[in-house]
Amino acid sequence: MSESDHLLPALQGPGAFRTTHWSVVLEAGRVGSPAAHEALERLCRTYWYPLYAYVRRRGHPPEAAKDLTQGFFADLLERRDLATVAPERGRFRAFLLAALGHYLANEWRRGQRQKRGGRQTLISLDAVPAEERYRLEPAAPDAPEQLYDRRWAWTVMDQARHRLAAEHARAGKSDLFGLLEPLLTGSPDAPARAAIAARFGISVGAVDVALHRLRRRYGEIIRELIAETVADAAEVDAEIRHLRTVLEG
Repeated sequence: MSESDHLLPALQGPGAFRTTHWSVVLEAGRVGSPAAHEALERLCRTYWYPLYAYVRRRGHPPEAAKDLTQGFFADLLERRDLATVAPERGRFRAFLLAALGHYLANEWRRGQRQKRGGRQTLISLDAVPAEERYRLEPAAPDAPEQLYDRRWAWTVMDQARHRLAAEHARAGKSDLFGLLEPLLTGSPDAPARAAIAARFGISVGAVDVALHRLRRRYGEIIRELIAETVADAAEVDAEIRHLRTVLEG
């Protein structure tokens, strides 16, 4: 059973939709408002590794990939003009990949492979861990776009787990979360439910209830994260379907 199978019930349903980071960018980006810039920067920090992996899969060596990814973010954040973003391009994932494609094409035409002197570093990329992560990518010849989508999906899942862990830490339940998390993701190394029950002096039924609540909250957080990257509530479910397809692929 894949990780996405554990999330199917929790990811169903429309859920709540509120003003999000990407909708702020789209609504205020034309005037370059500080709120739009801050929201865009926060989103970019989430996507740097999927984009770095995309650039590497396009054939650029590590140092060039770092410079190109950094330069792309610098251009995007410094420009503060999103007037060219059409309403139908309301998914940040798709917008970002299209914008990077244009940026790489422009860089190729200009022949600019050197570092940009004097430009402020707006998104700090640690190239060593990034390249270590890239070396662990499957050897299968996935297209750059497929690799980007896969890393995007896992980034969403990782962020959801981190947020879930933080919630349990604030509630003083980190130990319980540490034992339930492998069950949440379907890990083959997950402890037996009976062992968890014995560890906390509760029934196996109570463990099942706690696991059910954990999975439900996990799905809710994933929906919240997805919602931050779209401009319309109708696109949330479409992005979640795409995430499930990527994880199952």
